[in-house]
Amino acid sequence: MDYKKVKTELTTVTRDLRQFDKDTRNIYQSVVVVAKRANQIGQEMKEELNSKLEEFATSTDNLEEIFENREQIEIARYYEQLPKPTLIAISEFQDGNIYFRVPETEGKGK
Repeated sequence: MDYKKVKTELTTVTRDLRQFDKDTRNIYQSVVVVAKRANQIGQEMKEELNSKLEEFATSTDNLEEIFENREQIEIARYYEQLPKPTLIAISEFQDGNIYFRVPETEGKGK
């Protein structure tokens, strides 16, 4: 997923809590859904970053030599400028792009 194309804020903003309990009718369940999605996004971003940085890994463990690689610095800057996983998850939740289910309510209907 290209996180640069996600339309969300880059900084923290004040939000109306009543917008979070529309779908779940419970603010705490909404927070859990957003938190779990933020963890998923964070893991995806971390794996992607690690795979890109593996290309620059050296096999020598010499602490005296420090190499500055311009491409590595650019990759790090790119990931620093991305919106935080929590902000992406909140945006997805408010847009209705997160699928979630509550197992307690599914068992009662049968």
